Amino acid sequence: MKNEFTGESTVVGTASNKCMITILGPTASGKTDLAAHLAARLNAEIISADSRQVYRGMDIGTGKDLADYTVAGQAIPYHLIDICEPGTKYNLFRYQQDFLDSYEDIRSRGVLPILCGGTGLYIEAVLKGYSLSPVPQNPELRKALEDKTLEELTTMLVELKEKNHSVMHNKTDVDSCQRAIRAIEIETYNLTKPTEERQCPPIDSLIIGVDIDREARRKKITTRLKARLKEGMVEEIEGLLKQGILADDLIYYGLEYKYVTENLIGRLSYDEMFRQLEIAIHQFAKRQMTWFRGMERRGFTIHWVNAAQKMEDKVEEIIKLW
Repeated sequence: MKNEFTGESTVVGTASNKCMITILGPTASGKTDLAAHLAARLNAEIISADSRQVYRGMDIGTGKDLADYTVAGQAIPYHLIDICEPGTKYNLFRYQQDFLDSYEDIRSRGVLPILCGGTGLYIEAVLKGYSLSPVPQNPELRKALEDKTLEELTTMLVELKEKNHSVMHNKTDVDSCQRAIRAIEIETYNLTKPTEERQCPPIDSLIIGVDIDREARRKKITTRLKARLKEGMVEEIEGLLKQGILADDLIYYGLEYKYVTENLIGRLSYDEMFRQLEIAIHQFAKRQMTWFRGMERRGFTIHWVNAAQKMEDKVEEIIKLW
């Protein structure tokens, strides 16, 4: 296959015989930019693995950075971004379905898919081929849990996960009472009402991790947060509230949407919002890395590349592995 970007020929049926390349890493590691440059070299298409970038209109706060998908004037096709309305509750079950649709479409055209993102649960679910089923809401359970603290809910969730031998619902994705209650609802359903499993075959993928120095990551997170606030992140979230999206629904999404919304509705001052959000993003990045290291313990091979390398060197390193 000839690369329209470089004019060079690229062999997609590779010696590795793997079906996909996966690029993962913590927030602010530069994984999207790397995936786009790699896609330009390999005539590939990118499938997002981000639990919040699926929502339309939530652009600055989720860090879509859509400009990254253009490399030297070449637009890189991407999937699973802007696919549902803000205020709705997207979930792992839907993501697995949407991923498989995109993956099969890309492969059917003889194109290489690159999975890229930082939501470890989504990545692991599609690579390992989790068998999932839709779980209905349980009003009685929700009523019984509504007055419990996040700490109490987390303890209950840990106990349910142990019973289910589950690796779902890591702290990365359960950072509010709403999310914890939904996780308990799912784990309870799976424990008491086993459902017919969907057949979702595991996908053999070359997995690349973007390894960024802790201090460099912290500096980038702070710099990026300041930039996004200047770019209009508060105004973006204020606009979502004016559209009629409930504050609790935005708080459900966590991180930027949680803290900025709490500032806008008067629960936090601007300085408190900034300070607490900055800490929360640092903690989030740390939890992401904990998940990725856990993937390695669960049998995944992750090839780590140094984020500080020049872009062309990182791309070449991955192509050699491929």
